[in-house]
Amino acid sequence: MATLSHWVAGSRPRTLPASLVPVVVGTGVAVGEGQAVWWRALLAAVVALVLQIGVNYSNDYSDGVRGTDEDRVGPLRLVGSGVAPPKQVLAAALGCFLLAAVAGLVLAAVTTWWLLLVGAVAILAAWFYTGGKTPYGYRALGEVSVFVFFGLVAVVGTVYVQVEALPWEAWAAAVPVGLLACGMLVANNLRDIPTDRESGKRTLAVVLGGPWTRILYAACTALPFMVVLALAAPHPWALLALLAAPLSIPPTQKVMNGATGPALIPVLGETGRLQIAYGVLLAVGLAL
Repeated sequence: MATLSHWVAGSRPRTLPASLVPVVVGTGVAVGEGQAVWWRALLAAVVALVLQIGVNYSNDYSDGVRGTDEDRVGPLRLVGSGVAPPKQVLAAALGCFLLAAVAGLVLAAVTTWWLLLVGAVAILAAWFYTGGKTPYGYRALGEVSVFVFFGLVAVVGTVYVQVEALPWEAWAAAVPVGLLACGMLVANNLRDIPTDRESGKRTLAVVLGGPWTRILYAACTALPFMVVLALAAPHPWALLALLAAPLSIPPTQKVMNGATGPALIPVLGETGRLQIAYGVLLAVGLAL
């Protein structure tokens, strides 16, 4: 039977900054607009966090029952390792989706019911990433989904539920946040190229191959700082995000120097720390 530590590991905590950073940045935009509503920001964080955990459990379940995790290199997978039965992992995923739906329902009730449609699409995207007969995560579309949902939707949505408007800063700030979230997925899929190719899982990394995937990762960690330079004209304090630049060097060096397999595992944690530092600094800069 899976222990609590197994469930925590199965939630893939190193990936969770991808869910909370957009809420932090979106709230920074709302503060800058003078219309932050903290309880709504907290609910947005709940939606984002439990949806991310649900995605991770859902992927664990779907990949596990397909057998694509049998020779996995990386963090623990509950089903693939045999630690937890598939039905329990599926139930955990569905429970997370339900909790996200309830929190989203509250936000929709106080803003606009159109958020229910956005939330439904997000949950369906979470499930069909690796679930269903034709998962789009097996069709090289994972990074597109991550950019849309952990960048555009998460940041802009967080701003909207507080400001009830869509200022251009929300869209601009969503771009670097989405890129860094993509960087996390790119690093993960770079590590898994050999096993994914063997199991027939055609991620973008499998399609591009190792060399181009490494360049893509470097772009995902470098371009956010260029966006900050563009934001600096109307929002000079956004330049605070440049202080996070040194954190991009160690993981990018590992990736560009040819690290493979287990040597890429630390890159996930380092990319997560980069996301957190960048997101907090950008949020502060946009709030000032």
